[in-house]
Amino acid sequence: MDLPIPPELKAEWHALASRRQFLSRAGKSLAWASVAGLFAKNGNSLQAAEMQAALLPHFAPKAKRAIYLFMAGAPSQIETWDYKPNLSAHFDKDLPESVRGGQQLTGMTASQTRFPVAPSIFKFQQHGKAGHWVSELFPHLAKVSDDFAVMKSLHTDAINHEPAILLANSGNMNPGKPSIGSWISYGLGSMNDDLPSFVVLTSKLATTNNIQALSSRLWSAGFLSPDHAGVALRSGGNPVIHLSNPKGVPPAIRRAMIDGVADMNRQLYERIGDPETNARIAQYEMAFRMQTSVPELTDLSNEPQSIWDMYGPKAKEPGTYAYNCLMARRLAERGVRFTQIFHRGWDNHTNLPTNIKTLSEDIDQPTAALMADLKQRGLLDDTLVVWGGEFGRTVYSQGGLTADNYGRDHHPRCFSMWMAGGGAKAGAVYGETDDFSYNIVKDPMHIRDLNATILHLLGVDHERLSFKFQGLDQKLTGVEPARVVREVLA
Repeated sequence: MDLPIPPELKAEWHALASRRQFLSRAGKSLAWASVAGLFAKNGNSLQAAEMQAALLPHFAPKAKRAIYLFMAGAPSQIETWDYKPNLSAHFDKDLPESVRGGQQLTGMTASQTRFPVAPSIFKFQQHGKAGHWVSELFPHLAKVSDDFAVMKSLHTDAINHEPAILLANSGNMNPGKPSIGSWISYGLGSMNDDLPSFVVLTSKLATTNNIQALSSRLWSAGFLSPDHAGVALRSGGNPVIHLSNPKGVPPAIRRAMIDGVADMNRQLYERIGDPETNARIAQYEMAFRMQTSVPELTDLSNEPQSIWDMYGPKAKEPGTYAYNCLMARRLAERGVRFTQIFHRGWDNHTNLPTNIKTLSEDIDQPTAALMADLKQRGLLDDTLVVWGGEFGRTVYSQGGLTADNYGRDHHPRCFSMWMAGGGAKAGAVYGETDDFSYNIVKDPMHIRDLNATILHLLGVDHERLSFKFQGLDQKLTGVEPARVVREVLA
């Protein structure tokens, strides 16, 4: 039944969805690319052409896609990438106040009367032509480290996990803002109409020590259209919830239902002009196409034994980090724009040597295999791979300290990450910390700078990628200064 729309309501909707806003909200997204196709089929080729033109990046990208390996809980830079050979001379001595500098402490160490320096028990060695110092925790990554641009001077604003993880992933410490993958989906759209532009994989636990909770707000689209949210692939049952047809509903009936709903939604858009209506059309269409594309994606039966050997013994177990790394390669070769793998357990306040060894063994071989696999398929040159967490760890021990056992508290002042492929400068080292890996002494790099650099490598100007919301031009990098770190670009 075609119910009349009150004139005042219709006017309000059209004020909110003017043609300029329509194109702004549509610009560069998977949903609107699909809708452009629908418009073209209906003869509105001009509008379709305008929306397709908006899909172009700001400048020629070095990377077509990105894979973000996020180590939730904050890996210790002292045990991984920031080698400090002189720390052994300071074992169990108090960290000088001149170094600590009155830094804010968490509630877990604020009551400590001593801050004993805890040197890493793990050995470091230089590897490859680049000569990166790599911990013995990463024997497989050491073999591919020539591809890395190692950044040792990351810093952030938050000292606790939840705000720091949000800041790293969405550019804001408060929930409700779009994640980096959602911004990239909004800005660049999809390279494959049959798969989402942003996919999330959460890995099974390798340890039960201090596990950080993960929630969909880390891959939320926030105020962007919901079709830009990350699609989380599950390790059991249907990879995507409600993807299969209900029992007794054949594909032909499902197709007819979607066509009928789409027709009603198009009529609704013509009457009201709400852009979200067209987003719903695109989402229904995507869900239907994914009924074919996702089962093919997750069918690993044709992977040769050499690939299983490369990724390691856990790769055949769905949901493990190794399995997810193999899935990330399959997503990359199928044109998924942004893939994010979350790995938890790096919050090592106590018993760090044992825990970090377990965690490193879980991610070392699969991560190196992902790098090598992308390279052998010719994908690494235009696929950006990023590895890191939300902040670093303190050089002093939290609680007790022995020669082979210690813990480390949160440390936002400095931490290490690396990136490779997709225009990153292979072999580069950026930034430097003091002898205690406590303060940055050269080339600081805020987490906002990292996000600006990731966008740049994908052909996006972080200052120009914006969305009008609550009266502001919202951006991934926010209103604070952020810059592209060109020293890590090839």
